[in-house]
Amino acid sequence: MLTLKRLTLLAAFLSVGSGSDLRLEAAGLPCQARDFGADSVVCVCTADYCDFLGNVTRGPDGTFTSITSSRDGLRFHVDTGVLSQAPMEGGVIIHVNNKYEYQTMMGFGGAFTDATGINIGTLPNNTQEVLLKSYFSPEGIEYNLCRVPIAGSDFSTRPYSYDDVEGDVELTHFSLADEDYLYKLPYIQRAISLSERDLLILGSPWSPPAWMKENGHFNGSGGILKEMWQPYSDYFVKFVQSYEAEGVPIWGLTTQNEPLTGFEDWFWNTCAWTPEDQRDWIKTNLGPTLEAAGLRRIKLMVDDHNRDTLPWYPATILEDPETNKYVDGIALHWYADDWTGPSVMDETQALFPDKFLLYTESCDGWDAEPGERVLLGDWFRGESYAYNIIDDMNHWSTGWVDWNMALDMTGGPNWANNFVDSPIIINKETGEFYKEPMFYAMGHFSKFISPGSRRTYTNIFGSEQVKATAVHNSQDDTTTVVIINLGDAAEALSVDIGDSTNYINFDLPAKAIVTLLYKTPTVA
Repeated sequence: MLTLKRLTLLAAFLSVGSGSDLRLEAAGLPCQARDFGADSVVCVCTADYCDFLGNVTRGPDGTFTSITSSRDGLRFHVDTGVLSQAPMEGGVIIHVNNKYEYQTMMGFGGAFTDATGINIGTLPNNTQEVLLKSYFSPEGIEYNLCRVPIAGSDFSTRPYSYDDVEGDVELTHFSLADEDYLYKLPYIQRAISLSERDLLILGSPWSPPAWMKENGHFNGSGGILKEMWQPYSDYFVKFVQSYEAEGVPIWGLTTQNEPLTGFEDWFWNTCAWTPEDQRDWIKTNLGPTLEAAGLRRIKLMVDDHNRDTLPWYPATILEDPETNKYVDGIALHWYADDWTGPSVMDETQALFPDKFLLYTESCDGWDAEPGERVLLGDWFRGESYAYNIIDDMNHWSTGWVDWNMALDMTGGPNWANNFVDSPIIINKETGEFYKEPMFYAMGHFSKFISPGSRRTYTNIFGSEQVKATAVHNSQDDTTTVVIINLGDAAEALSVDIGDSTNYINFDLPAKAIVTLLYKTPTVA
C-alpha cells in the first residue's frame, strides 16, 4: 500500500500550475502534466523530477486496491476500498471466476531499437536513468519482455547486417555493429540491472545480409537464396552467442519480421518467406543448427506478422512434425486487427494448444497523416492499446510487446521515413521526455500482471462500452482485473470476485482504465 511518505507527497501536489503546465494527482510521485492541445495530457520528466507509481499492492483480506488513469487527467491514481456483500443496483456487473484458468502470462514490454537508444542518448545522463527506471525498476511499470532487432530495421539510420562482406558464407567477418554497442547493449544491460524480474530478450530479424537475398538488397521484394539457408542459420547462432558474450541472455527468436512484406516492393528491411519455405528451413537448417549449438532452450517463434495470417501461415509450418518439434510459439502483430477479429486466435490455439501466442509488435500513428504520427497527449492511442491488450489476452495471447520505447518529436529517426508514435517521446532540445497515455496504458498491465500468472474467466453484463480481463497470481494469491471504459459516460460498476458473496463496487470514470487488486477468494 502507499507509504506515509508517498501519501505526504501526494497531498503536497495539488492541481495547480500556470499556462500549459499543471500537476495532477497520482500515486507515489505525481504527474507533472502538460497540455499539447490533444484531448488529454502528457507527464513531463526531467533529471530533477518524474512521476513514479512506486510499490502498490493489494490490501488485506476484505479490501481492494484500484489504480485509475483517465482522459480527464488521472495517471495511476490509487484508491482503496472494502468489499460489499451485494452489487450496486442497475449497474454494470463483471463476473470473475478463478475456477477457470487459461494461458500462463509471459509479460509485457517494448523494443530496444536503434532509434530508442539514439533518442535516450540525447538526454542528460541523469535523465536517461530516470527514463530506464520508469520502464524497468520496481518503482516504474516493470517491463520484463523486450524485443531487439537482429541488426538493422527501419528504425535505424541506415540499413545494415552483421556481415556485409559479399559471399562470406563462413561468416568470418561477422561482428556486431556500432549500433549494438552504442544504442542497444548498454541500455539492455542497464535495464537488466534495474529490474527485479527476469528480463526476457527476444531477437527478430528484418533482413538477412543483402548478399544472401535474391534481389541483393535489404528492402524491395524477394526472399533468401536456398543455398544461404545454412549460412543464415549460422548467422542466428552467432547473434545469440555475441549478445550473450556481452551479458545479455537471449530468451527467444522469431524467424522473420513480417515475412509477407517481402512479396511486395517494400520500402524498408524485409525478406519474403512462404510458410512452406519456412517449414523446410526450420526442420533442415535452423532447428538442427540451434540444437547443435546448445541453444534449444531458446523459444523459437514463427509468423511474427498480423493476425490475418492465422491460422494458415503457422499451420502450414506446424503441421509438419519434424518442424513442429523445434517451434515453441506463434508471434503476432496488431496492424490488421481492425479487419481480422480475434476468433482466428482461438482457432489457432485449438489447433496447436502446446504452442503459445504472443503479440510481439504494436504501435500507433503508423497510418496517420504526416505531421500527426506523434500526437502528444492523445487519449485514444492509449485507449486503443488497453482495448487491444484486453482483447488479445481474452483470446490466448500470453503477453504484449510494444514497438519503440522512445522516439523523438517527429516519431523517428527512421531511415525509410516510417515515423510512428511511442509511449515516451523525447525532446532533445529541452532535455526532457514525455510520458504519453500509451505509457500508462501499458503500465496498467505490465506492473500488475506478473509473469507466471494465469488468465481467469471474466464475463460482463450491462454495457458494450466496458471491457475487462483478469489473471490469478498464485505466488501471492492476488487477482488482477484490468477494466476499460470506452464510453463518454461514467458507469456504476460491480465486480463479482467469484465467491458469490463479495463485490467490488465503484464508479468507473468515462474514458478510463482501471486496474483492481484483491486477494483471490477460495472457491469450492
